[in-house]
Amino acid sequence: MNKKDIEYKIMDLKDEKLQVQDNPEKLEYVKGNLTPLEKRLSKIEEEIKSFNQY
Repeated sequence: MNKKDIEYKIMDLKDEKLQVQDNPEKLEYVKGNLTPLEKRLSKIEEEIKSFNQY
């Protein structure tokens, strides 16, 4: 991956993170299960950190 590819991937991950963060509020309102969303948020954060190391 070149620098541009990494920058685009980081932007995509940040967008996905924002979308996932909005969902827990909706699920919590209807007593939904938040575990999968919390796991995905953790994974997104790890991916962002790994790309920032490049």
